[in-house]
Amino acid sequence: MNALLAAVREGRSADVPGLLATLGAEERKAAMAELKALRSEVRGWDWDRWDEQERVRSALLVAGTGCHTGAAALAAWIGARELRSPANPPYEVLLDLLKDRKTSWLGDLAHRLAGRASTAQDDFPLIQELVRLSGCPVPTTDGFVHGWAEAMCPARDAGPAALREDPHVRTLVPLLFETAELARSLAVHDDPTEPRHWPAALADLAAEGVVERSVLVERCVLRLLRGGRPGEMRFLLHLLRRLALTAREEHAFAAEWAAMAADGLSTVASHAQGVLGRLAERGKLSPGVLSDVSAAVLFRPEKKLVRGQLMLLGKVLGAAGGAVEDARVLLPVVAEAFGHPDIGIQDRALKLVGRHLSAVDDDVRAELAEAAAQVGPVHRQAAIALFGELPAAADGYEEILPPVPLPRRLEPAPASVAELVEQLVALRPDADVAAFERVLDGLVRFAHRDRERLTEALRDALADRWWFDDAARQATERRFLGHPNGLDVVAAALLGKVSAKTLNRARSRPARQNGCVHAALEHTQCTRLWEAAHFAVTRPLPFLLSTPTWHTGTLEPDELLERLSVYRRLGVTPGPADFGQALLRVRRTGATAARTAVAAAGLGTKEADWLANWLTAPEPVPTAPRVGIDGGPASSGPEDRHEGARQLIHETRERWSVRREFPASLHWLTWAQDVSRTHCFHWAAVDLRWPAVLPQDRETLAAWHLRSVLATAVDEMRGNASCLPPLAEAEGHAGPALHRLLACGLGARHGEDRLSAVDALLVLAARGQLDSALLGRELAELALQGTVKLNRLADAVRTAAVTGAYATTWAVLAALLPPLLGAAPGPRGLAGILGVAAECTERCGAAVACEAASAALMDRLAALAGKRASSDLVRQASRLLVALGR
Repeated sequence: MNALLAAVREGRSADVPGLLATLGAEERKAAMAELKALRSEVRGWDWDRWDEQERVRSALLVAGTGCHTGAAALAAWIGARELRSPANPPYEVLLDLLKDRKTSWLGDLAHRLAGRASTAQDDFPLIQELVRLSGCPVPTTDGFVHGWAEAMCPARDAGPAALREDPHVRTLVPLLFETAELARSLAVHDDPTEPRHWPAALADLAAEGVVERSVLVERCVLRLLRGGRPGEMRFLLHLLRRLALTAREEHAFAAEWAAMAADGLSTVASHAQGVLGRLAERGKLSPGVLSDVSAAVLFRPEKKLVRGQLMLLGKVLGAAGGAVEDARVLLPVVAEAFGHPDIGIQDRALKLVGRHLSAVDDDVRAELAEAAAQVGPVHRQAAIALFGELPAAADGYEEILPPVPLPRRLEPAPASVAELVEQLVALRPDADVAAFERVLDGLVRFAHRDRERLTEALRDALADRWWFDDAARQATERRFLGHPNGLDVVAAALLGKVSAKTLNRARSRPARQNGCVHAALEHTQCTRLWEAAHFAVTRPLPFLLSTPTWHTGTLEPDELLERLSVYRRLGVTPGPADFGQALLRVRRTGATAARTAVAAAGLGTKEADWLANWLTAPEPVPTAPRVGIDGGPASSGPEDRHEGARQLIHETRERWSVRREFPASLHWLTWAQDVSRTHCFHWAAVDLRWPAVLPQDRETLAAWHLRSVLATAVDEMRGNASCLPPLAEAEGHAGPALHRLLACGLGARHGEDRLSAVDALLVLAARGQLDSALLGRELAELALQGTVKLNRLADAVRTAAVTGAYATTWAVLAALLPPLLGAAPGPRGLAGILGVAAECTERCGAAVACEAASAALMDRLAALAGKRASSDLVRQASRLLVALGR
């Protein structure tokens, strides 16, 4: 046994099988305990021993396979991620060690390995051989099915013949369509004409009877109905085309095609629409079903699908030869398109209704006339000519904006240790300010009130954390010296896993003066955590001064004064970083701040005097940075991406009255900040808790976030605009920096970032803080430089408009359009912007819209609309002019 353990410790995997052969059952059982201890030891090794660690883990995997006697324990051992190298385990070696076990035991092991979602696909070769050796039923888990699909891919050397010869093909092929996600190999090669790709191979299997065709068709259609990623849907559509469904098969799934047309991805909906058209031509689609499907499709945003559905309705109505019943059922559905934002679709719908209007009675005609009141001004005369006088539109226009968001007061710290530890364990790295601050406050309070019970609960709950093992104490100290890792540093300090000396060293370091502002913001947060951890183990504080009152990070001045009074009564000296953060968070405006300043001056402590001076200082916060863009030609090189026309230069002037008593972690606030520096790496991410460092000065925060949000438009980064809604809800002046930030977000590459920008726009409008003209000018400048693409912007402003904020959106567009219309040549995507502007104007009415329309806008629209051209740009310009009453 000692020889085996020595070989494992030295990482000699090749020697392990031979040494196992010399051991009896009892010796293997005893060796297993030693192997587990070695595994725990290796887990705590420092990173610089990674090469040795990999060799030992590989040897541990082989040795444990030979020593385990239980199938469940061995499956967990083989599936353990820490024992697996980047390459797959040596399956042949493992099988050789297991081949003498009972067949029932091997089958049990195969199914347990197949049930491990994280490793079953990688372990397919091992599981497959275990199934063959044991003769057990084939596993049907997602991981095993994915592994089978990867191994049987027709594009491999074995080709489609391997599928035909596989003994489990009839069982596993239907399961390909039932996994939570389709196997990646199915969608990698999806050319339906290539015989060595999955669609062709599966169709051939069905044709040859290897797989039952009806089952394959059913599973494919139902999986399409279920939906999924575009690549998955593309594979399924290729398979359906290769199978060439018969008329009977298409008719059998009429309800499924209808559901796909209504709710499926555009490619799926288009295919389903084609099938429904064929069913209608064969007389297999009733007018009622077609009406229900059309009502859903005509509300889809894809113009191609809407046009296709109108064409289908036209064919059915034409084939009916003027049948009253068909027209009575279908024409009201066609009228749903009268309110479509695309004027071309409105025109199609009007013409289609006009061709079949004579086939309906007066009641249906009245219903159609009422629906025709939705058409825009461009087609209103055509609608009047068709129906006569249309119903009068409702008087007035009411703008719909979201409710003004109210600040949410933080709940008190958890009332018990059990509740606190539960919330700490559940706290996500991206937790919001309220959740994070509540748990931090609870840790500080219980460290002061009942440290013994707290540490006992933390020891049980956090035993799986990376810093818990004492064997890696030196590495743990280094990592916590570099970063507190959220609230882990406080918990680790309470459990004695990081020393007070290390914490004191960390909290005493100032921010680097040549670093970026984002690093300084992060350093401020980190120093506060290092300080909280240090005091938790040296002189526990009763509570933190800087815990905010509201979810935005703002702290009410009277609440801070009350905390200082308690500190005075208890004789407690505040933590410098904690008190400095409290001052940055405290509300400095309003009657409460004035009253608190007077009361603080009479408290008689240094901190209270400081608070009084802070609340009465004429300019205690950073001055709003200057934000500008160089007007030179756009740059093209990667190093110049944010230079020239795309460069945002932000300077925070050194006019901030920070006293010398501020802790070193906050001295960076007195330095000039330039966030256009290219070596800053924080442009790739934002921390949603950064705004809580300076919740009273969002204009400065907006300037510091500009580079990050600009990257969502220029570099197509994802998620960086998530900071916009919190900034819209924050306090302080909403000036040029915030509006520039919002403009960048509205032009973001990814839809979720544009939605964040739209949310922020609507919140600012609801609070009366949106400068529509300023935002429009900022958007125009960014669009003309190519930073913001108009197709993305059109999607964003359309989303804002359809929430009911048509007048707000139009006010922004009215300032955006004159510079764009005056550019030569006009920027690409301008027709889409004009289309949204026209819809906004039609919705809110010419009387409201003309208030924001300038003479320059009207002149440039008239010049564009007067051109002899049939382009969409000219049509939309004409539409907007008509909507404005010109």
